[in-house]
This record gives sequence, structure tokens and C-alpha cells, in this order.
Amino acid sequence: MDAVLQTKGFLSLTSNPRIRALHPSNGLKQRFFSPKLKTINGFSPLHATNHGYQKLHSTSSKVEIFGQKDKNLFICRAEADGKPVFGENEVVVEQKILGIEVTTLKKIIPLGLMFFCILFNYTILRDTKDVLVITARGSSAEIIPFLKTWVNLPMAIGFMLLYTKLANVLSKQALFYSVILPFIAFFGAFGFVLYPLSSYIHPEVLADKLLNILGPRFLGPLAILRIWSFCLFYVMAELWGSVVISVLFWGFANQITTVEEAKRFYPLFGLGANIALIFSGRTVKYFSNLRQNLGPGVDGWAISLKGMMSIVVLLGFVICLLYWWVNNFVPLPTRSKKKKEKPKMGTMESLKFLVSSPYIRDLATLVVAYGISINLVEVTWKSKLKAQFPSPNEYSSFMGDFSTATGIATFTMMLLSQFIFDKYGWGVAAKITPTVLLLTGVGFFSLILFGGPVAPIIAKFGMTPLLAAVYVGALQNIFSKSAKYSLFDPCKEMAYIPLDEDTKVKGKAAIDVVCNPLGKSGGALIQQFMILSFGSLANSTPYLGGVLLVIVLAWLAAAKSLDTQFTALRREEELEKEMERADALKIPVVAENGNGGNGSSASGDSSSTPSEASSPHNN
Repeated sequence: MDAVLQTKGFLSLTSNPRIRALHPSNGLKQRFFSPKLKTINGFSPLHATNHGYQKLHSTSSKVEIFGQKDKNLFICRAEADGKPVFGENEVVVEQKILGIEVTTLKKIIPLGLMFFCILFNYTILRDTKDVLVITARGSSAEIIPFLKTWVNLPMAIGFMLLYTKLANVLSKQALFYSVILPFIAFFGAFGFVLYPLSSYIHPEVLADKLLNILGPRFLGPLAILRIWSFCLFYVMAELWGSVVISVLFWGFANQITTVEEAKRFYPLFGLGANIALIFSGRTVKYFSNLRQNLGPGVDGWAISLKGMMSIVVLLGFVICLLYWWVNNFVPLPTRSKKKKEKPKMGTMESLKFLVSSPYIRDLATLVVAYGISINLVEVTWKSKLKAQFPSPNEYSSFMGDFSTATGIATFTMMLLSQFIFDKYGWGVAAKITPTVLLLTGVGFFSLILFGGPVAPIIAKFGMTPLLAAVYVGALQNIFSKSAKYSLFDPCKEMAYIPLDEDTKVKGKAAIDVVCNPLGKSGGALIQQFMILSFGSLANSTPYLGGVLLVIVLAWLAAAKSLDTQFTALRREEELEKEMERADALKIPVVAENGNGGNGSSASGDSSSTPSEASSPHNN
């Protein structure tokens, strides 16, 4: 009986085979990697000697070692009379630059540039939208809660319904251009057409009459009517962040990159995003200060707006050019056609799924709590910001500095985040964001509520209580957002990893449908109730501080509960992987009768030790 390698029905060994180790062949090449070769019934596949089999002793075999890490791996190949028994594939060695394949670089570099341009534009748009709606005549920061709930949310839902229908009839490239080009056209038209005509197209007289009838409590809702074109800009800027970044860019990136490339390069996109934040903040600062060099009677903000919108349009076309280049000149990875479809869950189905799963419920609490908490503080801070900087140029200049500082802080936190995850684990990383938001939020609200008694102390530093509140609120937003980008977002995405496929897909769908909009509009709804109940945002400040405390405490409790469940699932997942690795080491070997009959399964001991597999066996 001879021990031979099973060929799975492709080819049969001829009468005078030769086994060679790592010698060139004229035939096709195929490699077999195995850390161990098992001996069945006392035979080693490399040391069978009957019927002319050539012995390969360990002292005479020349096995090339691939490296110190892979020293247990070797390649063997069987040939019969110079003809390859196992066909071999030609190995194509890709060119590399700095250790990275050229094909990968042709994808990653354009993606990085696209992400930089998208985030550069988003920072300009985000800072500009606040300046427009908050500093406009007859408006204030109280417009933001109403704007987010009654304009932004319905338009976002409407856009996604339209996007879904377009995705069914258009190709991926046509869909990309159909979505991004209207954004570019609108921002260009706003800077050069809508804003210069704003005094003619805004119904300010009608808004004043309604305000006199309804009273100052309805200043926020009526401001939406008064400055409708500015509100439209606000919504389009918000949609740029959610649609162009989340849907278009990340959808395209996931389409053209492999899992290994994503693990290696996606974190670098985060660092690049914060570099874009720094440079775009300086750009906003530069254009905001143009007013100082203009003569009297010139609308400096209109000049600044034209300059910033020109950059947005230019970078928008750069994004389209990069997208076109990748699709035409970069080979895309092939995907399996058998994909598990993402379940289409309605709002009620999503709510039921959230309630039924403790793990998903805790994860949803984290997302909702962040959205509510950051909105409660941010809108109050922006109301103080307008009081300190009533001019659009002054307000925009401050926001440029704010964006730059946020980029620097987030960049630093991202460099530290890996250390935090390695040293302290997921649980501590998940609790840092709510802790930072709570401590800075307490300081901000305390300064607003007790600004009078501490005014003499603040005056020693050359500041008024209002300016101190603006700076403390800015620090609160900077630290909270940097912690969110560097720790909260990675923690949230990591929490999905150990879930089974069904729970992972359904849970993410439920959170996308319910929790993200609820977190963004939840804080706005609370503020609307407070404004309508107490008359103004300033009168609501003490109660908003109490609500913030309750929300953050619930956030911390959910993070602690989720940490326990996450750790247990990770241990279970690691155990399953170890079992899979153990099963993967098994190599099927068959025994063939000496008379050349068909192979049959070996019935001997199939669990020989490594020493048996590596030692020669003599018949």
C-alpha cells in the first residue's frame, strides 16, 4: 500500500512518478501550503518508496524557507516523467512602491484626495450655514431646533426616497453624478444669484406681520419663512455631510476596496479628514477677514461668500474628475454575487427590533444620547456666539478658528486613540466621550447661570462673562467632537463586529432608520418645547442643563452594560476562530492499493503527531 496525495479526480499518478521539492517545472504551477504533513498508517507522503517512488530524506531535501515567521511552511510538487501532476499557476509579482502594490495605490490615493475635497467643502458649508441662519435679520440661534425638525428631517427623508428610486434605474456612475452635480450647481447659484437677490425674494414684511400677531415665542418658526433661501442652504449643507460623505463616498470606497485594504487604509482617511478640517478652517478665516480691506458701503459678506462658494464648486468638479478616473483606469475587485440582502425595515419594525435586543438597545442609546446631548449644548452656545459676534464676518471668522482647532484636537486624539484601545480596552474608550461632554457641559452651563457672581474674577483675565461663556462653549464643542470622531465612532462600529450576521445587518438598519434621526432631532424637540414653554432659549438654560445631566448618565449606564456584553461576545468569537483554525489544519489523505486500484479513505490513525509526520518511514 502506498500513501499518495489525493488529486480530487483531476489527474492520476503515472507509473514512474518523481517528487520534487521547489525545483522549476515547465508545466503549470500550483502551490500547496501546509504547516504540517500528516502520516497515515505509518506512511509519510514525502517518503513513499514502493514502485519506484524516490525517497526524500530530511538530510537531502532542500526546502526553501520563506522567512522566519513562515519557517514551518514549504512547497512540494509531484511530477511524473517530467509532466506536472498538479497544475501550477504562474505567480505574478506586483510592483510595489513603499511596500504598497501599485494597483492599491491607484485606488487609495484618489480616494484620499476625494475624501479631502469632500471634507474641505463640508467644513466651509457647515460654518457658512450657521452664519447665514443665525446672524440674519429677524433670526437667531432659536431657529436651529425648528429648522432641524421641520425642514431638515423631512427633506432628508424625501431625498433618500428619491435616491432609492434613482438607484433602481440608473447605473452606479450615473447615480453618483446625478446626486453630486445638483449640489455643486446649487452652491454656485446661491453664492452668485440667490444671496445677492435675498432682499427681493425674502418675505420679510409678511414675517413681521405674523410675528406681531403670534408673539416672540414664534420667532424661530417664522424665521424659516423670513429667510427661506438661507434655510435651503442650511439643509443642502447638512445633506452634503450625510449624502455625499456617507452615501456616495463610503459607498464607492467599499465598492472598490478589499477588506484587507480597508483595514489598512481607512484609518488614514480619518487623519486626512482632520487635515482638511484644519486647512478649510484657515480658508474660512481668510475670506471672513476680507471685509477689513474693503471700502465703506460694500457688502463684505457677499464677497466672502462668493469666494468660498467658488472653492466649493471647483473642488466639487475635482471630486467628479477623480471618480471618473478611478472608474476608467483602475481595475476593480470582483465580488461574490451571493450577497445577503439588507432587510428593508420600516420605522415600527426598527423600533420593535431595538426593544427586543438588549445589545442593540444599548447601542441605540449611545447613538441617541450623543445626538441629544451635543444639540442641547451646541444651540445654547451658538446663541451666546451671536450675542458676542453679531456681524456675519466676525461670526464666520470665529468659526474658521473653531474648525481649525477642532481638526488639530481630533488629529491628536486619533493618534492617542490606538493607545487608549490597546491599554484600556473598549469599555474605557466608550465612556470617554460622555464623560468629556458632561464635564465640559457642566462648566458651560454653570458659567451661564452663575456668570454674575464670577464676573469680577473673569474681569481680571480681561474677559466679560459672555466672552468667557463663548470660549468655554467652544472648548466644550472642540473636546466633545474630537472625542466623538476619534473614540465614539470607532467604538460604535466595533460594537457591530462580534454580532452574528443577522443581528448585525438588522441592528444597523434599525439604528440607521430610527436612532440617527432621533438623536439629531431629539435635542431639537426638547429645545422647542422649552422655548415655547419659557419664552426664550435663555430662560430655558437651567432646565436644559438638568436634561443634559440625565441623558449623559443614561449614556454612561448603557456604555457599561454594552461593555459587558461586548466582552463576552468577543471571547466567544475568539474561541470560534481558534476552533476554525484547528479544523483548517487537517489535510485529507487517501491510501491507494499497491495494484493501482481506485483510492479509498484511509482507515488508520489520522491523528498522528507532528514528529511522526516529519520522520522518514521505511517499509
